[in-house]
Amino acid sequence: MIQEEQVLAALKTVAEPDLKKDLVTLGMIKDIHIDEANNIACTVVLTTPACPMKNQIRQSCIDAIKTSLPEAGTIEITMSSKVTSSCDHHECDHERPLKEVKNIIAVASGKGGVGKSTVAVNLAISLAREGAKVGLIDADLYGPSIPTMFGIYDAKPEIISKKLIPLEKYGIKLMSIGFLVETDTALIWRGPMASSAIKQFINDVEWPELDYLIFDLPPGTGDIQLTLVQTIPVTGAVIVTTPQDVALADVSKAVNMFRKMQVPILGLIENMSHYELPDGTKDYIFGMHGGENFAKAQAIAFLGSIPIDREIREGGDKGKPVVLSQPRSVSAQAFSQATKEVARQISLFNAHMNAKQ
Repeated sequence: MIQEEQVLAALKTVAEPDLKKDLVTLGMIKDIHIDEANNIACTVVLTTPACPMKNQIRQSCIDAIKTSLPEAGTIEITMSSKVTSSCDHHECDHERPLKEVKNIIAVASGKGGVGKSTVAVNLAISLAREGAKVGLIDADLYGPSIPTMFGIYDAKPEIISKKLIPLEKYGIKLMSIGFLVETDTALIWRGPMASSAIKQFINDVEWPELDYLIFDLPPGTGDIQLTLVQTIPVTGAVIVTTPQDVALADVSKAVNMFRKMQVPILGLIENMSHYELPDGTKDYIFGMHGGENFAKAQAIAFLGSIPIDREIREGGDKGKPVVLSQPRSVSAQAFSQATKEVARQISLFNAHMNAKQ
């Protein structure tokens, strides 16, 4: 009969593709079971449910066991996950805000109109669909988009023990100024008032345990951005741009701001990268590969490109984003792949910081 030590020895030959160490050394192999017929089952615990190499790792485990133990019967590899936290290496104390949140993601842009909220929403839903516990804060106080994009128009957050309870839809915990004021009410606030509102979303909302909390930030590099990075330990920023030069010029300011504030840049997503014509060719309306070239020049990860697509706009307007309304579409797949790259960058960052401690 095959022994557990033999299975571990076989799996010790399988390296985690990014971390370059074997799965056994990394402590990723759990719950090995071997029955009398030498059927083998075990669990691989990933650092994120949105791991882009999940299938590759599973197949590598199966191949390693078959090669090392040809007498094995059926081989069942269950892929699980335990999301790592960035707080461990931010010198966080137990009294910090959002202490139940493992990773905080800022979705930012240098200018408006690049589809930042669309990216934030589809990113949040894609993470939740992979099995992560996700929250989303609409930090664009002057132009909140989350109520429309989630189709929430009348619901108001409950207040329990002086704490706002986030709304929930599509498995996402949600908070937006749009839930608290009338739709057509203009917020005429100076910077300190906006900063105070963001602090309330952080301190006065009963956020549950979350793997990822996403902040959909307003354009630019103003008070709200500074308040966020000075108040809580931000894991990293996802920068959104379109390919044209005028957008990229503003995006460089956002990148520089986060770097000055010592917030890691998780990477860049190029939105509205191209329009696919009926014959299958691509029309690069705003220029070709501007975001990808910018990311390379800035030495930051390029997380993916999202095409211009009617389905994206329709999904946002109807309150059912494209990753839900058209999950098999090219656009939804592009969002899904970009989401996996974001999760991958967070896991790499956390692993790197843990190794330094």
